[in-house]
Amino acid sequence: MITSFSEMSKDSRIWIYQSNRKFIASELEELNSKIVAFLNTWASHGSEMLCSYQIKYDRFIIIALDETKTSASGCSIDTLQNIIQKIEKELIFSLMNRLNVFCKIEDEILCIPSFKLGSVADKDTLFYDLTILTKSDLNTYLKPISEGWCAHLV
Repeated sequence: MITSFSEMSKDSRIWIYQSNRKFIASELEELNSKIVAFLNTWASHGSEMLCSYQIKYDRFIIIALDETKTSASGCSIDTLQNIIQKIEKELIFSLMNRLNVFCKIEDEILCIPSFKLGSVADKDTLFYDLTILTKSDLNTYLKPISEGWCAHLV
């Protein structure tokens, strides 16, 4: 069951999928339609799940699940991954490449392959930490590289 993202518990589990480029308007329309259709039927062992989503900066798809109501099963997580892979193929963009780092440089979000990070950024460059696990972590997911998983790359 979909609810408003703002109404989701701060402890809701999240998954973030990132695009190497901004979505255009027609892609956003299609993304919204496909995500809503999926989340309306998303279940764990036949139990409906309280969930929501948000698309931030026309780049990041954030799926939230309130596990105090129903926990995600391995199968339900697999169905989420499968729908994201299907969307990737249909709309022809990458959403699951974890080898890219997203940095905020001069008020722009840049997608940087991790092996090139040291030539583009330094330890003080802000990056989006997409490894966060809960909705409350969204308050601090933009942080200096020195505070993140990718610090060793610069």
